[in-house]
Amino acid sequence: MEDTEEIKRRMMEQMQRQMEEEQQRQAEKQIIDAQKKALLKHIMDSEARSRLERIRMAKPDEAEYIENQIIRLYQMGRIRERLNDESFKILIKHLMPKKRDIRIRRV
Repeated sequence: MEDTEEIKRRMMEQMQRQMEEEQQRQAEKQIIDAQKKALLKHIMDSEARSRLERIRMAKPDEAEYIENQIIRLYQMGRIRERLNDESFKILIKHLMPKKRDIRIRRV
């Protein structure tokens, strides 16, 4: 009887630790997202940011990749001026990998 109570207590402690860790990870993620958003607001004008948000709605993974690349380029000093919509479009074309055109030939 005591063993089952001890096991239950350990399981509850473990679950509580996991929940605390998850809350901590979420808080850290929110802080990082806020910092990223502030930096992107500094780097990009409103039209470029709205284009990035439209990309995020359609393809979240690609938007995350583009954000990370823009921040990396800014930190390296490659982006010196604020990005407007036209320069952002050009940058996206260079950042995204070329897609292969798949053609199926029937014999």
